[in-house]
Amino acid sequence: MTVACSRDELLIAAIARLLEGAGNVAVGSSSPIPAAAALLAQVTSKGATRALVFRNSIQDPFPESASELYDRIGQGRIDVFFLGGGQIDGEANLNMVGVGGYPRSRVRFPGCHGTPFIYMMVPRTILFREEHSPRVLVPKVDFISAPGTSPPNIHRCGGPTDLVTAIAHFRFDPARRRFTLASVHPGHSVGEVLERTGFEFECPDEVPETPAPSAEQLGLIRGRVAAEVAQTYPEFAAGKLGYRAA
Repeated sequence: MTVACSRDELLIAAIARLLEGAGNVAVGSSSPIPAAAALLAQVTSKGATRALVFRNSIQDPFPESASELYDRIGQGRIDVFFLGGGQIDGEANLNMVGVGGYPRSRVRFPGCHGTPFIYMMVPRTILFREEHSPRVLVPKVDFISAPGTSPPNIHRCGGPTDLVTAIAHFRFDPARRRFTLASVHPGHSVGEVLERTGFEFECPDEVPETPAPSAEQLGLIRGRVAAEVAQTYPEFAAGKLGYRAA
């Protein structure tokens, strides 16, 4: 049984399905939708997924902040992480520096921080960017902050496996360095995805619609998950998930 849901709730459920049985899933401090998805998967997978979310509180699983996260990644203790970028191209390269010729970029992004290390060392990286437009999903990034693939002689523990946006879900094949359209979210079409994507990708003859969350999933999202998300993202939990503290 399914009931009406918002776009954010659809994305949370869609990403949670990718995290079933995923092990240790770490989420940064500016990712409310992935955080909610990880927390939902933690409940529905009955312990096979563990959500580690920056909380900026005494309950923070990373009490030493970013340095502890990087230590865990280097030790192989993080299985999945989420990344985005100002630009993402068809080979899953990320640009977090700016648009135009570096160092005189006409538009500047926040910067790389630990992205190159994370992208190389975490076994699975799920790319998430809500905006789905040719200015974000480009044929070739203006600057490679973190490469989607690496030469055979470069040690790499993993890399990108999926890209989720506001209108679609893609899977990434590192051998072919190419995305394949896996599903289109309700209310959107394959034609719209083609029109709004700047890079080329594989498009099967039959592309399924992204499943909507079940009534049980929505109950968890709006209840238990919203309460946990509110510890880090109170405005998101209240405004997007309807959470009201008791």
